[in-house]
Amino acid sequence: MCLVLLAYRLSPDWPLLLAANRDEYYERPTAAAAFWEEQPELLGGRDLQKRGTWLGVTRAGRFAAVTNFRQGLAQKKNAPSRGTLVSSFLAGKQTPQDYLHCVQQHASRYDGFNLIAGNINEIYYCSNRGRKVEKLAPGLYGLSNHLLDTPWPKVERGKKHLVQLFSASQPASVEALFAILADRTVPADSELPNTGIGLERERQLSAAFTASADYGTRSSTLLFIHSNNRVELIERSFKRAGVEGGTVRHEFMIDPSSPI
Repeated sequence: MCLVLLAYRLSPDWPLLLAANRDEYYERPTAAAAFWEEQPELLGGRDLQKRGTWLGVTRAGRFAAVTNFRQGLAQKKNAPSRGTLVSSFLAGKQTPQDYLHCVQQHASRYDGFNLIAGNINEIYYCSNRGRKVEKLAPGLYGLSNHLLDTPWPKVERGKKHLVQLFSASQPASVEALFAILADRTVPADSELPNTGIGLERERQLSAAFTASADYGTRSSTLLFIHSNNRVELIERSFKRAGVEGGTVRHEFMIDPSSPI
């Protein structure tokens, strides 16, 4: 995942709204969001290469999302997949706080990551690049490939547009939210971070929605937990050059008796 916008208890309609883009190489095999055959309580897309996920939610209302931390370093040899950080939380029973503390104990095994995990009552964040486990207060958060709320242009633009939607007299529509994730605005070079990948690549990855020759936004996802405990996940997938590939929608009520 390369952009996560999280609105927590800012709207009476949606105590939780998570809007996210997953950027990945087009050749990497991926399955659209669905309930997993071997974990029927778990809903999420799936990386068919490493079998983890970048974003998911369970029937009990547990959810998690992960982004990579970009700093131009070579990847660790035989490092575990960061997608399993999400799926392991979703398939487990630990509280978000306990789970993230456990993750921190072996976080150095992984390449750089940011991890958000929680439920409607509590949300926690951690990174293995300089941030300990933190409980998130109600508010608006943005995350890309640096630490939480690092003011990269796409993070700041996304948060600004969300604030505008929440300030409007009418509830934000699904299409208005997807439009924020579809923003292809490329910032000026002076606004770009320097993460060690070179200026040209920084430009290619700087917009909320990216589409380079080999790599780009593969899916845009909206996850809502409504005030009546109804969960709604809508995922829009994309092919090469940002061509839309289809939309899936799942809805269910949180089941407190669900094992996960």
